[in-house]
Amino acid sequence: MAITKFFALLVQSIIQCPQMVGDELDEATRERMEQRAQHLSREMTRLLQELEQRSLEQSIREQRTQEQSGVAWGALLFSTLQHWQFWAIAGVLVVLLGLCWWLRKRSHEADNSSDEESSNSDREQLEEEEEQEDEESEGEDPDDERDLGRIFAKRIQWPVQNLSYRSRVVQELVGDLLRVFQELFSNSFFPMLQPGIRVGSTFEGWSPHEDDAVYCLLMPLKPPQGHAFHLEMSTAGDMPAKDSCVRVELECTCAREKLVKNMLCFLHHSEEELRRNQGPSLLCTLCTDSYLDVEKTACWFQNSVRSAWVVLPQSRHYHMKVLPSSRSCKLQLTSASRRTLFVEMIFGVQQGDSDIFLSSQATEAIFTPSTMWPETYAVAEAKFFSYIARQAPRDSFHLKCLQLCTRILVGTGFSTYTFKTAMMHLLITIPLSCWRRRHFLLRLEDIMRYLRCCLEEKRLDHFFFGNENMPEEILLPPAFQMAEPFNLFQHLAQDPVAHDKVLCEFDELQDRLTRLLFYGH
Repeated sequence: MAITKFFALLVQSIIQCPQMVGDELDEATRERMEQRAQHLSREMTRLLQELEQRSLEQSIREQRTQEQSGVAWGALLFSTLQHWQFWAIAGVLVVLLGLCWWLRKRSHEADNSSDEESSNSDREQLEEEEEQEDEESEGEDPDDERDLGRIFAKRIQWPVQNLSYRSRVVQELVGDLLRVFQELFSNSFFPMLQPGIRVGSTFEGWSPHEDDAVYCLLMPLKPPQGHAFHLEMSTAGDMPAKDSCVRVELECTCAREKLVKNMLCFLHHSEEELRRNQGPSLLCTLCTDSYLDVEKTACWFQNSVRSAWVVLPQSRHYHMKVLPSSRSCKLQLTSASRRTLFVEMIFGVQQGDSDIFLSSQATEAIFTPSTMWPETYAVAEAKFFSYIARQAPRDSFHLKCLQLCTRILVGTGFSTYTFKTAMMHLLITIPLSCWRRRHFLLRLEDIMRYLRCCLEEKRLDHFFFGNENMPEEILLPPAFQMAEPFNLFQHLAQDPVAHDKVLCEFDELQDRLTRLLFYGH
């Protein structure tokens, strides 16, 4: 319509143009031309009206015909483009398509998104805690050491760890493995696996590692039917016990044969009858000279995991690889997005009803016999940090302090266990209300000063021996409570050269810590 009107006006202007130059013509000629122009204008207007009417009628007929035949897309699109509603609908469709694409991407990268949500949640929680502390610190002296603690804490580039999400993945995996094992070995005489116990720095929340964090679980072992475990501790009576073993003995099951279907007593049936009607005893499979063998147990467990993996739901989301290990089961799980998760399962036999176990972990010795099960305090330590987490303020920074200290140990003779022990002693000495982020620098100073004093005195007491301040929730054997404190720095007292070297390395640690505080990395 607009184009038609444009041409109409153009024609009219051309026709009426002689009126502008009428002064050069005589009156009669000008009059005739004006009459002629008026006539042509009327005719042009009539023709344009007829053309417009015909065009409109034809458009209506074509639209009806196309609607009936279902092929009116082009005409409808052309007419719709002239209306603002089209652009509104198009905008909504674009948003919906974008949302569908985003949801599909999320479904293909579920583990990544969960990691990001966990890290975002951790950051949001930290920001909330910072805001809360900022509100509480209003009106305080800005030069106060507590404000400096907050400033330095913010400068540190803390490793981003999505421990909560990955912990759930590991727990589900181990739980599913346990159920499959119970089905596979319900009628055999292999050790009975109990629910895994989360241990180690990753589950305690202070792991100094980032992408290579290891999620460690201790798998308690119970003797199968017809067998008993007897723990043989160090014959020298040393505390902590050394050279501990798990001796396996057969028990009479004659009274239970009627209660347990198809079970024969290993002690009172002939070897031929047992071989024909019943599987071999634990002594014949995983033992060496009547002692439970760590390496045989680890090999059995690793092979069983490979067999069970194909029926686990996790096999659809992860590629599993069993890493070489003679005393545990180490798994590497790789997701579709190439993220890697490391899981280690160690085996343990509980000492009575306590939180102390004999475990399959290797000692620091060059050679550890396969029948030796060293004593471990990992379960008691995990319970201690869980106890502290429940008692401490929500914004407690004690784990961050431990994490920071263990990050500077690379290349030195100090172990993370040294700093962990010092931290546990300080946590029951310094009130938990004094471990908040505002006290960050003060607590770091306390840790370094405490260790300096221990090094100079060549004495750092083991946390679980003869400690009168032990929380009641930690269950220890009676011998632990009555024992004399065990000195972890005993070797320094016996070796002056090693002592001088450690003091020099400690000075280097203090320099590293200072640089880390000022530069953040």
